[in-house]
Amino acid sequence: MAGGGRMPLLGWWLMLVGSLRLASVWFGFFNIWALRLAVFSQTHMTEIHGRTFGVWTLLTCTLCFLCAFNLENRPLYLATFLSFIYALGHFLTEYLIYHTMAVANLSTVGFFAGTSIVWMLLQWNSHGKSRGSQSVKQS
Repeated sequence: MAGGGRMPLLGWWLMLVGSLRLASVWFGFFNIWALRLAVFSQTHMTEIHGRTFGVWTLLTCTLCFLCAFNLENRPLYLATFLSFIYALGHFLTEYLIYHTMAVANLSTVGFFAGTSIVWMLLQWNSHGKSRGSQSVKQS
């Protein structure tokens, strides 16, 4: 993307996921009860829990947007990839161990996180090859 080319489909996907995450930020800060009903099913969620969820989601949303425009940036790509791993792990834990999530809510998270994880794994070596091969030639 840095070369001014067209954004790859993975970049557009990350923009979509980031936008959806941004909606969750709104609920975390301003509509805690909607967040409780939409995500967590069996918990007493306080306002501080909602704001913490909002900040965490804002961070992951920011990673998605930054990575979408910088797919060749390996550390940023890895951080974004790991954010999906961590989110999926967190929500799986909430569902399987703590029983605070409904399966329908987990399936939504699983679809977006799972698709992102698989796609990013498949594209792992597709971005930044030209820069990597130039550094090998310079050695």
